[in-house]
Amino acid sequence: MKTVVISVLAVTLAVTAGCARSESEAAPASSVPSAAAVTSCGLPLTISAPPPRRALALEQNATEILLTLGLADRMAGTSYQTDPVLPELKAAYDAVPVLAKLYPNREAVLAAKPDFVYSTFTSAYATDAAGPRADLQKLGVPAYLSRFACEDPAAGAGAVGFDGIFAEIEEIAGIFGVAEKGAQVVADQRARLAATAGAGSADTDVLWYYSGTTTPYVAGQNGLPAAISAHLGVTNAYGDATQTWPAGSWEEIAQRNPDVIVLADLTRGGDGDSAQSKKDFLTSNAVTKNLDAVKNDRFVTVSGSSMDPSIRSITAAEQVAAGLKELGR
Repeated sequence: MKTVVISVLAVTLAVTAGCARSESEAAPASSVPSAAAVTSCGLPLTISAPPPRRALALEQNATEILLTLGLADRMAGTSYQTDPVLPELKAAYDAVPVLAKLYPNREAVLAAKPDFVYSTFTSAYATDAAGPRADLQKLGVPAYLSRFACEDPAAGAGAVGFDGIFAEIEEIAGIFGVAEKGAQVVADQRARLAATAGAGSADTDVLWYYSGTTTPYVAGQNGLPAAISAHLGVTNAYGDATQTWPAGSWEEIAQRNPDVIVLADLTRGGDGDSAQSKKDFLTSNAVTKNLDAVKNDRFVTVSGSSMDPSIRSITAAEQVAAGLKELGR
């Protein structure tokens, strides 16, 4: 469990010239903290006042959380969109510079003169991407990492849960001085989530199929699909796998013979990425075409990015709940 403290600090961070804020970039009147100290995945971050005005979101889920909080005009850049941005966020997204198709490298990150960097994936802080968070911190750039993707899992949340997702949204909102907006977003998400509780049948086995045809990657324990399965009251067909995204085999999946298959619709264009390519494979492969779910066309499709904890998590729960209802499961 991470500790979060929002308090007035009597220190001023030494920042790089590129990251210093001018007086004309004053915080909005509604901003609360004059400075914030936050521990993110075990790394203490100090965000000096006013709240961030030049944030970088390094991939889709971080981008959509910031945009949902109404922070587009306080973003200096984004990158690595795996799906089209949510329709309701497109206008705001179009106003934010895209630094790279995938992750920007360290030089591109620093050139954007960020005062805050946010990612929901550890890979964003690899040496060939933005670089280690501790190094950014030394340059006066606080680098936040989702509690579900910590470099050291022991420093994070462990299993994905909806309360943890909501806590992260509220923490980000607090950092940016828009706590009321964060509370509003979370209240709306809680209400939508409550409407889907127990929507499935306990005797329904659901396979969450993420990617791959030669080697299928499916959802095991501790990820968002596991949380959605528990919330809806269905059984995750690979719930005994200790890995979050284990590599399965079609022969083993045939033995488990799931009742329903949730297809991740990925837009990156690889083998078995799109939902349609998954369905085409499942209906033509000698082993998988005999699965009960395949023979009876029991598929539910969700976007690939919604299978990771994000602002889309509730939408994924709603889509699977609606699909199960339509299938009578």
